[in-house]
Order: sequence, then C-alpha cells, then structure tokens
Amino acid sequence: MLLQQAITDRRSVKHYDPDHRLSDADVETLVNNAILAPSSFNIQHWRFVRVTDTDLRHELRTHAWDQAQVTDASELFVITADVYAWQKQPERYWRHTDADTQNTIVGMLTDFYQGREWIQRDEAIRSGAFAAQNLMLSAKAMGLDSCPMIGFDQEKVSELIRLPEDHVIVMMVAVGLAKTPARPRGGQLSVTEVMVKNRF
Repeated sequence: MLLQQAITDRRSVKHYDPDHRLSDADVETLVNNAILAPSSFNIQHWRFVRVTDTDLRHELRTHAWDQAQVTDASELFVITADVYAWQKQPERYWRHTDADTQNTIVGMLTDFYQGREWIQRDEAIRSGAFAAQNLMLSAKAMGLDSCPMIGFDQEKVSELIRLPEDHVIVMMVAVGLAKTPARPRGGQLSVTEVMVKNRF
C-alpha cells in the first residue's frame, strides 16, 4: 500500500474481530516500524507494553470506559515513554558513530535537557506519539486497523501495567481486523483554517 493511501485510509476503528490474531512476525514488523520514528537527539524515549494477558485486558477495559477494542482487538499496546531516557547512558543512542561525534552530541543533549523538566516530559510524549503514528500507519499498510486511545484512567492503567515512576503513558493503541468500518469522517478543517504564513 502506498503511503498516501495508508494516511488517507487510516481511521480510528472501534469494533474488531475478536477471533483475529496477529503472528509474532507481524507484531515484530509493527514495532520495528514504530521505532524508526524520529526522536530528539535520537533518545528513543518510547517503551511499548504489549498486553497479551486476557485477564489484564479485561481489567484495563473496566478502566477505559468499557471500550470494546481494549479486549477485542488482536493487539493492545500501551505506548509509554521514559522521561529520563536522556540521562540513562545517552552514549548508547550514538554507539555507531565515532567517539568525537558521540561525545559532542551527548554533551549537547545533556545541556539541553538538564534542569528543564517540562522539556523532558514534553519530548518524551512527542517521541511516543511519533512512534504510535508509525505503528498505526504500518498497521494500515498491512491491511489492519487501529485506534489510538486516551479515554482511560491513567492512574489505574499505570498501576495495572506497573508503570515505572520515571515513565509516562502516552496513549493506548488497539490493532486488529475491523469488524465494522469506522464512522465517516466528522469533518476536517480546511488548510486555510490550520495554516498561516510566517506569523499569526
């Protein structure tokens, strides 16, 4: 599938075939494509919780407005991000470069993030969101559907997945085979409404 078609056809599907399963190879493809997303200084803040435990999926559903896709989709990912990834052996993000390049970039990213807690959190969430979009577009290219979700109790979900204290939840993403098509688009704003030239 061409990228333009995947972007156009990707919709937030709510109802999935509960009997459909993805192979481990398909899941690996999805995640491998997700981690090719851009991230600040190549820090790769994203961490994916693939929820395969049926009981846990049902528990999560009770804290997600009883949304059927939590249990019925083939896969459920909780996209999380490590807020402090910038200071956890940052040289590993540039391990395939020469020592001078590695030292320069590690110094730059340390200076950029040090003491700027709002940037640390914001950038972690941005990176996780980029990865989630890659995952959803990859799913569509594979003939699957997806649904990004923020409609859940963050504290309860964090507790259920044992989220580390230095991580944040970005969103949940359900992936599977649509049982019913998505609703028609509600109405996109026009380009003239969302783009300005040079200044507001």
